[in-house]
Amino acid sequence: MGMKKLCVEDAIGQVLCHDLTRIVPGEMKGPQFRKGHIIQEADIPMLRSMGKEHVFVWEKQAGMLHEDEAAARLAALCTNTYIRMGSVAEGKIELFAEQDGVFCADVARLNQVNGIPDIIIAARHAYSPVKAGDKLGAMKVIPLVVPEETLVHAEAVAGRRPIFKLFPYILKTAWVITTGSEVAKGLIKDSFTPVIIKKLKAYGIEVIRHVVVGDGLDAVAGVISEALEKRETREKPELILCTGGMSVDPDDNTPGAIKQSGAKIVTYGAPVLPGAMFLLGYYADGLPILGLPGCVMYMQATIFDLVLPRIAAGIRMTKQDFTVLGNGGLCLGCRECHYPVCPFGKV
Repeated sequence: MGMKKLCVEDAIGQVLCHDLTRIVPGEMKGPQFRKGHIIQEADIPMLRSMGKEHVFVWEKQAGMLHEDEAAARLAALCTNTYIRMGSVAEGKIELFAEQDGVFCADVARLNQVNGIPDIIIAARHAYSPVKAGDKLGAMKVIPLVVPEETLVHAEAVAGRRPIFKLFPYILKTAWVITTGSEVAKGLIKDSFTPVIIKKLKAYGIEVIRHVVVGDGLDAVAGVISEALEKRETREKPELILCTGGMSVDPDDNTPGAIKQSGAKIVTYGAPVLPGAMFLLGYYADGLPILGLPGCVMYMQATIFDLVLPRIAAGIRMTKQDFTVLGNGGLCLGCRECHYPVCPFGKV
């Protein structure tokens, strides 16, 4: 197996082939002796206090890999631009985000690799928004040594593309178009836009223009057209958001106005509550436009929170991306909201 088992007294002068973890409740849990340590006579009392009557020392054999080498090869299957590899400890390597963005994982290939005996790669949920320094995943093999052919198999299954990716946020500017005659006439206060501004700011997007317009289809489409005409100016929007008028009521014209403006609609409606009446479309140059239902204004977590990180990172969404959101798309309305540390939106 590439190692031999010795009584601790007989191991003096030998090289450990793996970390030895010491656990002191309430004080520490970590390696007391690290791989490569040369065992000294003075180490014997500590080893015995850790419950070690025997230790394994390394005997290199052709065709076998130590757990550290195996972990490094697994990490190489997952790392990509903006992802940093940590140092190996106790046979495990962790990966970290180098900057803010959206963490993505090819779940199908991840599952295939994890289906290989003695290999594990654990990751946070795909499409999670992350901050620089956040842990993204970790990998190791179960035995202390594994046949190299196990890693060769994993590399063949994973293919040439990294299993993990990090997409940094790239959108910087947005127009917000507030629809509704009651707001336009000053009959009620616009409570929607401050919520949108705050959520966009979290992803580095600045609202550079806010327009309030009535309910008429042509009026809403006209403002959208104005935003599109600014794409070659300093007021260029990289994202357009329309708030209000998203229901199926006859006088709610926002979806029709978005379609009339030339956007290709990806979805009008999503299997997510709150947020069923959400709309996403794209123009020919890739500019996204969103129609936001009223729940975004007063609910802490909605479809907008699930979609916004991907939009901000420039990830183009498809109808299938929304279809799968039904699994986990029901907010439980907890008295104290802990989103995103909850099941909502976890596919």
